[in-house]
Amino acid sequence: MKTLLRLMLLAALLSAGACSEEVVQNTTPQDMTAETLGHYCQMNLLEHPGPKAQVHMKGIPAPLFFSQVRDAIAYARAPEQFAPILVIYVNDMGAPGATWEEPGDGNWIDASKAFFVVGSAREGGMGAPETVPFARRADAEAFARAEGGTVLELAAITDDMVLAPVEQDREGGDGDDKDFEGRLRALPNAIGG
Repeated sequence: MKTLLRLMLLAALLSAGACSEEVVQNTTPQDMTAETLGHYCQMNLLEHPGPKAQVHMKGIPAPLFFSQVRDAIAYARAPEQFAPILVIYVNDMGAPGATWEEPGDGNWIDASKAFFVVGSAREGGMGAPETVPFARRADAEAFARAEGGTVLELAAITDDMVLAPVEQDREGGDGDDKDFEGRLRALPNAIGG
């Protein structure tokens, strides 16, 4: 009986020790697939141009993907995260074969080690100004000479560069805004108001 009691106590101690072990989370960058959706837009990332980002958070097995790098940086600075961020990966737009239409797979770099061009003429996948990442400063500087903007490291990007509202061109629309406004005006009549 004493042997059985000792074995039960030993088993309980071993299982309690196993519960306190911290599981190492895989934070390897994940490639995008046809099913990969942007966190904010819930649209397929492969259908949008420009660099993408993925955010790995503690305790969450799959990363959050973003249609624009600017959005991932904004997410990291906003209070909405529900878990600590472990790492943010961005496409290296200086990698061989990376283009604006196809920013690449397998060319993910740690955002904390990247060089970003902020304020260029390029818009990201959702039509907002993009924060364009590069692994090498020389590539970022060449892009800034061609497209405008300033080369900054992640810590130097200010909140207003990624959190400020984006002005949309209201003049050059294709008529959808007028149609939407007309439907809004007609709504009170349609519901008896």
